[in-house]
Amino acid sequence: MNDIRYGLLLPGGVAQLQRDGAARHLAELAVTAERMGFDSVWLGDSLSRARIEPLTVLAAAAALTERITLGTAALMPAYRHPVQAAATLASLDQLASGRLILGVGAGFPELSRAEFDLVGVDYRTRFSQLDDTVDLWRRLWSQNTDPFHGKVLHYDWLPDVPQPHRPGGPPIWATGITPAALARTGRRYDGWLPYPPDVRAYAEGLTVVRSAATAAGRTETSVTPALFATVYLSDDPHAGRAALDRYTQATYRMPVDTVETIQVLLTGTAEHVAAQLDRYIDAGAEHILLRIAALDPAEFDSQLALTEPLLRPMTISH
Repeated sequence: MNDIRYGLLLPGGVAQLQRDGAARHLAELAVTAERMGFDSVWLGDSLSRARIEPLTVLAAAAALTERITLGTAALMPAYRHPVQAAATLASLDQLASGRLILGVGAGFPELSRAEFDLVGVDYRTRFSQLDDTVDLWRRLWSQNTDPFHGKVLHYDWLPDVPQPHRPGGPPIWATGITPAALARTGRRYDGWLPYPPDVRAYAEGLTVVRSAATAAGRTETSVTPALFATVYLSDDPHAGRAALDRYTQATYRMPVDTVETIQVLLTGTAEHVAAQLDRYIDAGAEHILLRIAALDPAEFDSQLALTEPLLRPMTISH
């Protein structure tokens, strides 16, 4: 029996920043999510889409909450110096008393290229950069300061960094679904947080992840299967789809017709959306991260209230 966990992506994007005191509001929203029964709250990371800096807000949320898991979905490690980031994340894990999960990524295809150029990281080596950074973090969090030489990162000297609350550091989840990403996830990562629009692709991907894990000498349960789902709850299917289109246009500069071929986007009543999420749960998902497709802060608040039926306690056997 697997307990199904539900997370909320905090609205740290450009439109939500219109709210006065946006960063403080996001930290306080984590308290609201905890009271509602969410198991986790998450924040994304971007340099080009005017987002609140996620680690700062999660640090504040750590001080305001007691049980809820705090996560990044997804953090872009390439945008921070790897050693400094190791110290920052360890400090954040201390503040959260070990409640931190790091979803990490290498950017949205092509849309992130300018961001990599801005920070001086070669976009072509972004996946090696990601894996090297994660390997370096885990080494530093194990108090190993030996010289590090990966595919991209090379350090002949490394300092001691603060140690995380959780021995060895927080779990690190990967987000990709390409064949190479699935294999890397199974071999190296602690969780899988994709957003495929086809539940069959999710099931097939999870099979590849688990096979790669066992081939690497790990157990199938070494990798937590999660799902990143964008939702808008509405009794009117046309209004719901229009809301999804407004959100994808604002977030990706792409229409919903395009984004729904890449990401799972759901609209309808709470019962309908729950039934669609149940299909992913049947395929193996154990942690469902909900991103509410609302741009206006007041609209987000009303949508959040509508999500409560989705948080029903349930278990399911596979």
